[in-house]
Amino acid sequence: MKKLMDNSLTEKIKSFILDGLDEQPVAAKPSPFWQKLREVGTELWLDTGDMDEAEKNWSAEMTALTTNNTLVNKEIQKGIYDDFIAEAKGLVKDLPLRQQIMEIAFILNARHGLRLAKKFGGFVSVELHTDTAHDIPAIVDYGQRYFQICPDQFIVKVPYTAAGLLGARKLREKSVKINFTLEFSARQNVLVAAITKPNYQNVFLGRIGAYISDNGLGDGSGAGERAVLASQKWVTELTKNNPVPTRLIAASLRNYGQLEDLAGVDVFTMPTNVAAEGKAKLSGNFRSRLLEVYPVGLNERAEGCFPEKLWEVTDKEMELAKSLDRNCPESEEELIQRVWENGCRDLFPRLSAADMRHISEDGKIPKHERWAERIKNGELAIDTLLNLAGLASFASDQAQLDERIRQIILSK
Repeated sequence: MKKLMDNSLTEKIKSFILDGLDEQPVAAKPSPFWQKLREVGTELWLDTGDMDEAEKNWSAEMTALTTNNTLVNKEIQKGIYDDFIAEAKGLVKDLPLRQQIMEIAFILNARHGLRLAKKFGGFVSVELHTDTAHDIPAIVDYGQRYFQICPDQFIVKVPYTAAGLLGARKLREKSVKINFTLEFSARQNVLVAAITKPNYQNVFLGRIGAYISDNGLGDGSGAGERAVLASQKWVTELTKNNPVPTRLIAASLRNYGQLEDLAGVDVFTMPTNVAAEGKAKLSGNFRSRLLEVYPVGLNERAEGCFPEKLWEVTDKEMELAKSLDRNCPESEEELIQRVWENGCRDLFPRLSAADMRHISEDGKIPKHERWAERIKNGELAIDTLLNLAGLASFASDQAQLDERIRQIILSK
């Protein structure tokens, strides 16, 4: 989406989103359990868009809620916004149909985010439409619009793509708060920290372990934790002198034991069931685990697929990150070309349309056998595949949300 709308329409949409909010703030109670985790340095976010589930688990020590295309889609599919969608059509009816759908998806994300912000009083991480993932002007435009709607509480999620790196950098230059998302390794996070300098960035640790266990490369233990702790070290070091140092998110915790195993990491995003189980089953005697080096449960089938790329950063990768920061590319293609010229092609591989269909078909966890030889020859890597699979998964959920919007606006 290259064509941006005129200011009068964006202002009308902003007013529509802001109008008539009636959420009553939650009176959050303090929890000694969560306070002990805060004392070792970890900020606590709930990973949900469900208002009722969030209220059951919200505590005074928690500072934010985070949503994504999947979580927002679950809320929209309940039908709670169907009348709101029909009303929003009146604002955007003169736009082409695809743009109507994208605008209403933006309206829904912003409106639901505002409801969460008003009810819980913390930050809310809001997601861009997946169609913007490779479109720098659209990333900047929608990111600024989110910020203008709720500058004190909205944090804009931008996905790990070459365009995302450059778009998020431009947004940070405009002081928009950024949560850079869909990273799966320390080396990806080094690129993000150097180029983008976001407020927050992530390791999706659960899917790392799932890739290893689901594909028979080992039991999956320790790999996600190693990637998180290595990323924490690099992000802290690279951004400590920035005007706003970046904080690392361990996202999204899969089991309550990780509350102890990763205590001290800057931020946890927790599904409500993990938060509830942790509070019910753990002692609360937390200590920092930032210096831990967890063993990784691998077997002989993992040989040659370089799982260490999830937690190690080479000198070549570090120099690439610094050079891209010093002389930042102007376009997505220029960034990818420079990555290749520096011998790091598996960070941004060039894949065919058929490859991308296979990634989408595989789901959130790629099927290793399909890609094993290309991983061994350095064309691909586990972190790259997981990122591409995550983008495809979010796009699938976005398509479901878009289809509900399309059916409603065409039926009215």
